Amino acid sequence: MLRRKIHSGFLGVFHIWKLEMKKIFRDEGIILFFIIVPLAYPILYTSLYNPEVLRELPVAVVDNSKSALSREYIRKVDATPDVSVQSVSVDMPAAKRLMMEEKVYGIIHIPSDFSTNIMQAEKQAIVSVFIDMGSLLYYKAIMVANTDVSLQMNREIKIQRKSSTEREEQVYAYPIEYEHINIFNSASGFASFLIPAVLILILHQTLLLGVGLLAGTEREQSRFNDMIALHKHHRGTLRLILGKGLAYFMIYLFNTAYVLFLVPAFFNLPQLGHTFDILLFLIPFLLATVFFSMTLSTLVQNRETCIVLFVFSSVPLLFISGISWPSTGIPPFWESVSYLFPSTFGINGYVRLSSMGAQLHQVKFEFIGLYLQLVFYFITTFIVYRREIFISQLHKKHHWSRLRKIREKANRTFAKKPL
Repeated sequence: MLRRKIHSGFLGVFHIWKLEMKKIFRDEGIILFFIIVPLAYPILYTSLYNPEVLRELPVAVVDNSKSALSREYIRKVDATPDVSVQSVSVDMPAAKRLMMEEKVYGIIHIPSDFSTNIMQAEKQAIVSVFIDMGSLLYYKAIMVANTDVSLQMNREIKIQRKSSTEREEQVYAYPIEYEHINIFNSASGFASFLIPAVLILILHQTLLLGVGLLAGTEREQSRFNDMIALHKHHRGTLRLILGKGLAYFMIYLFNTAYVLFLVPAFFNLPQLGHTFDILLFLIPFLLATVFFSMTLSTLVQNRETCIVLFVFSSVPLLFISGISWPSTGIPPFWESVSYLFPSTFGINGYVRLSSMGAQLHQVKFEFIGLYLQLVFYFITTFIVYRREIFISQLHKKHHWSRLRKIREKANRTFAKKPL
């Protein structure tokens, strides 16, 4: 008896899985979210930020000093890999016109007293920098170039004013010796910093949208706006959840392998972690996201609703994850809210494992968090699906009861009519 029940349960799960796969691959909208977007978006996003750093960004210079020191400053800025001096303008209005025409993305203004202040050593020389803030990468390239040149010239000027041995000059120029090393992101590139988090978010959001779209389609095709169409294989809530969840999980195993392993390798993003550790971490992330999506899908009333409900959340989820914006700067309330979403634990854990070379025990907090979410959202999915099945049964029962009453009334009316 028990063996027959187990066998029937497995058959039911398999049948529901088969039905769900047919629904997915027969619906163009769901194929868009489940297949096309996960395949195309990672390439699109990573291509936009590749190469990762800006080189030879065109700038204009307004040199009111016209001295040997100002020309040396301009020459050294132009020699940096970040900036290229495209024009030495006569005045600021001319430089501003170039900037408005997008021929340059920054202006370096050297005042008339630049050389005088340095020679007299009574005032600090000031160089003003104006930057097009249409992109933070413009700001970074121009500021890094000017900062490096100013530090180098500071050192040389200090050494010129102090006659001493070479060793004393070194100590005088740099009393505290320092070395700047970029760990995990040697090029300080934007893609290496942000794209791993975006890749996790793409998996999270497309799965949420796809499952929501499926639920909306079921309601639109149902006579009573039910999310679950009852048949003999829907007798058990558990087999229904497992069958649907297995279909989503299998599709996203393929998507995950492509998005999180092939795309970073193709664009040479940092991949320092062990593949086995990353896979072990991603399994609870995918399962938690599957049941999270199935829980929220009960809120979807039609196909368009899922777009309205879920798409807007992408940017806030990226910010509150603690990657795009430091977690120390996130208010406690929003930090607590972020723990409701699998993307928060998924982003932080994957970035540490893949980009920073952490081991699985070093992301224990995120790993345990995902398993807690997996259990919690499995329970919530069971509850909301049980409720949906109960509602469908009521609708079906009332429908047949109403049909029976109509039939009985018709029979009585027909019997009263004379032949």
